[in-house]
Amino acid sequence: MRSFRVSVPEDVIVDLRQRLSRSRLLPDSPRRPETGMNAAYLRELVDSWSTFDWPAREEWLNQHPQFIADIEGTDVHFAHLRSERPDAPALLVMHGWPHTFALQLEFARLLPDFHVVVPSMPGFAFSAPYDGTMTESVMARLMHALMSDVLGYERYLTYGEDISANVSDLIAATYPAHVHGILATHAHFGTDEERAGAEDPAARAFFDRLSASGGPDGAYGHIQGTRPDTLAAALNDSPAGLLAWLVEKLVEWSDTPTGRPEVLERRISRDRILTEAMIYWSTQSIATSFRRYFDAEEDERIPPVEVPAAIAIQRHEHDYPESVARSFYRDLRSFDRMPEGGHFAVAEVPQAMAARMRDFARELGLLSA
Repeated sequence: MRSFRVSVPEDVIVDLRQRLSRSRLLPDSPRRPETGMNAAYLRELVDSWSTFDWPAREEWLNQHPQFIADIEGTDVHFAHLRSERPDAPALLVMHGWPHTFALQLEFARLLPDFHVVVPSMPGFAFSAPYDGTMTESVMARLMHALMSDVLGYERYLTYGEDISANVSDLIAATYPAHVHGILATHAHFGTDEERAGAEDPAARAFFDRLSASGGPDGAYGHIQGTRPDTLAAALNDSPAGLLAWLVEKLVEWSDTPTGRPEVLERRISRDRILTEAMIYWSTQSIATSFRRYFDAEEDERIPPVEVPAAIAIQRHEHDYPESVARSFYRDLRSFDRMPEGGHFAVAEVPQAMAARMRDFARELGLLSA
């Protein structure tokens, strides 16, 4: 394991600004869907990125101790915020796509009574891509190795978002002796077979809604899973294109009103948005971030989770049925629906999520009341 500091070379920043100054932006299409990005907001972000004070943001990132560990031949980057309490509980916090570890640091900073580990998933940001097929099981194995073999935590709590939600479930199900408990805002969906066998009418209605919206809402994933290199070639060459592709999902999946992308910044500030874009751009990791979609195994089955679980349903899955959670999380300690916060819950409502994590740890006897 070795120390790491974020350091983007000056020539990369100069080149970026030159490219941004030459951006050829298009107007909105006629009758465009009222979702995601629009031309006016993209222009604002491009202009802001061209004058973005990256050195100041880089300094902020480097306030968080960061490291690189070799795990199964893969360099895995992570931030490690240690508590002053040696006996504090350990917590693994994982990101998904299209965000990075940076979007979860504000949440981590709110938990000084935990040892918080925030990794870059393989192929994202400063972590190297895995040299093989990167399934959810592989990611679970690498993340558990980070917590146990590299950092020496005998037991820990786990939390994941987006693609790492299943990874978090797999860690809890596969290594129960090492996991105190799991907090989930993206609760288990199940395989197609499991969904087809749902008997609860609320569960059937929820899965039917997912299927109905899967075409247009899942188009990004279909492209990333079938033609990843073609898409990546364009995004890796055009910062404006990269920004549009990333921010569209921040807009659509956050707890913001449809059709008003500028409202995103009530949840995720512009500095944080541009930090995400800068990390993808400077590391040229957009192509490898697609690997999870291209390497996905169909319907990878996850065993039921037997360790204690706290489920807080984020707003974009507001109709997720409690019956599905209870059938999968066998020791369900709490189930409720978040009043605020969408897909990127710990970034959008970090204080509320930190309070939830602390309450869960107290219930498990890991923190004093």
